[in-house]
Amino acid sequence: MTTKRTFIQELNRQKVSYLFIIAPFALFLIFVVGPVIASFILSFAKYNVVQPPNFVGLANYKNILLNDPRFMKALKNSAFYVLGVVPIGISFALFLAFAIDQRTKMKNFFKGVLFLPTVTSIVASSIMWSWLYAGGKYGLINYFILMKLGFQPIDWLLNPTWTLPAIMIMSVWAGLGYNVILFTAGLQTIPHTIYEAAEVDGVGFWNKFFQITIPLLKPTIVFVSIMSAIVSIQVFEQIYVMTQSGGGTLGGVLDCALTGVPYLYDKGFTKLQMGYASALAHVIFFMILFLTLINIKFVKSKVEY
Repeated sequence: MTTKRTFIQELNRQKVSYLFIIAPFALFLIFVVGPVIASFILSFAKYNVVQPPNFVGLANYKNILLNDPRFMKALKNSAFYVLGVVPIGISFALFLAFAIDQRTKMKNFFKGVLFLPTVTSIVASSIMWSWLYAGGKYGLINYFILMKLGFQPIDWLLNPTWTLPAIMIMSVWAGLGYNVILFTAGLQTIPHTIYEAAEVDGVGFWNKFFQITIPLLKPTIVFVSIMSAIVSIQVFEQIYVMTQSGGGTLGGVLDCALTGVPYLYDKGFTKLQMGYASALAHVIFFMILFLTLINIKFVKSKVEY
């Protein structure tokens, strides 16, 4: 009898636990799985929100890949952005993490200072950097750096040559703290006795960095590289805010800073071409998936876990 009562009590506990699981699972189905399925269906239709969807098969995908020069421009800018932000950001973060890890004092202070941009709203950071990049003598970068050195001021966010590089600099700054924290965590897995032995043998700072730190930190470097590439491909907020500051247009002059997600936003929420925007979303998704799989396969051949 006692065994039967215990079994019933345990069964009741399990039912209660299932109730706690149902709520987040239902929210996941409604707000994640549902929209993904709906957008995939809409990617085969012309849909402007006002009128019912008109299914056109693969026409949206065909137009994106073959007949959309603006998407090709966005794709080119995205590649330039990723190839610039990812290696530069990782290099700076890795060096700073290594330098901080070598210090015995104030480690937490330096990590906290570097992490501040990460916890700051990206929109607020973009507005701040827009002020720094302001044209003429009113921009702080122009006034305190270029003009003091005798150079002419630059309209950073209105010049097609400088707009995307300026946003890339801001993005490296914004993501630096997060990557430093990840690399610092990875450095904790490397025994300090290895560094101490290297110092006894007279190994200098740079030799320790290239001969000890980088080889033993490859798994962390792989993870940070993949995550940074995914985030960079999906860049949106800083381009949306900074290219439209001062009366500019989304994507900058001549679409010089237009990337995939801002273009998707423009098609979907400005021009109300929701079917085309849904197709763009899935093209970008498969691009991210493809690049991630390539990166993982390449790294597995180089890293021994």
